[in-house]
Amino acid sequence: MTIIEATVAWLADPASWTGAAGIPSRLLEHLALSSLSFGLAAALAIPAGLWIGHTGRFASVAVNLANFGRALPSLAVIALVLPITAAIDPQLGFRVYPTLVAMVVLAVPPILVNTQAGIAGVDRDLVEAARAMGMREAQVVRRVEVPLALPAITAGLRSAAVQIVATATLGAIFGAGGLGRYLVEGIAQRDDGMTFGGVVLVAGLALSIEAVFVLVQRLIRSPGVVRMRVGNASRAPA
Repeated sequence: MTIIEATVAWLADPASWTGAAGIPSRLLEHLALSSLSFGLAAALAIPAGLWIGHTGRFASVAVNLANFGRALPSLAVIALVLPITAAIDPQLGFRVYPTLVAMVVLAVPPILVNTQAGIAGVDRDLVEAARAMGMREAQVVRRVEVPLALPAITAGLRSAAVQIVATATLGAIFGAGGLGRYLVEGIAQRDDGMTFGGVVLVAGLALSIEAVFVLVQRLIRSPGVVRMRVGNASRAPA
């Protein structure tokens, strides 16, 4: 039996779709871990990116730190964090928290850099016009800069989401759930169908997330939406 035949047979097997180790359960585990990582990264990176982009302060420091974060291998981050989190919580601190931290470290740089670049790239004339209308700085950010920077911010979110979904499989090495369990267990059992079935599922999920963000970006960049955002930004009341 070829690898393709074994993969199709495993995916078509009803047993692969039932129980706690079935595909639906593993998919939910993968989405839960990925969503939590994505949410934490966005909560950290977006406010920081907005502030840096708006004020122009520490922009070079933020970019350098982001590049450093991108250069860190996720598996190395997990290995560094694991002894600390395991000492705090022997269960989740070994199986979940290290992967969570690694995914946040992975996702913060693209969100931070794109948010900062998007805000900094907004036409300064519009920003000054908003200030002249009596807007406070928070209002300038919320009503003018963020609407016009949405394409760049969304691009950063898209990159982070796809990277998280694709890399969350590493957590399975340390006992975390998710689709990565199929790769770990498939290799351990020498089951090519399970191994490559897991690869297909992870790839399919990543491509699905990518497609959703591509659709969102196209909607944001449509001429009507762009005109609406620019119009709202130019005449937003104080």
